[in-house]
Amino acid sequence: MLKQIITVSYVVFFALTINSLPIHAQPLRGRTPLINLGRAENLARQAAEEANGGLQHYRAENLMYGPAERSPHTYDGHGSWTFTFKGHSPDSATPTVKSVVTVSRTSIVHINYNEPIRSTP
Repeated sequence: MLKQIITVSYVVFFALTINSLPIHAQPLRGRTPLINLGRAENLARQAAEEANGGLQHYRAENLMYGPAERSPHTYDGHGSWTFTFKGHSPDSATPTVKSVVTVSRTSIVHINYNEPIRSTP
């Protein structure tokens, strides 16, 4: 009899414990996840890579691969970062393309400018 009471107590305790644990795997319904500067840097670089023919044709400058805090960016104060950076072909270190890419905190990416670098006379 005591063995049955102990078994039932363990089952009840286990059931109550499982029901009280938070479940983190549930999606956030109706809420858009916010990104951080590092993710914004990656999205901006990837957008420029895609716009310039992919990694077989284009590489962003090294600052776009390092710590996000050192990337060439500005924060607009309203949840968007704008990255202004140069890129080049994989077989050269000479920049040939200038890109300006804005990334919102909700992962919306907009390429503002992506053109060849103009030489100044």
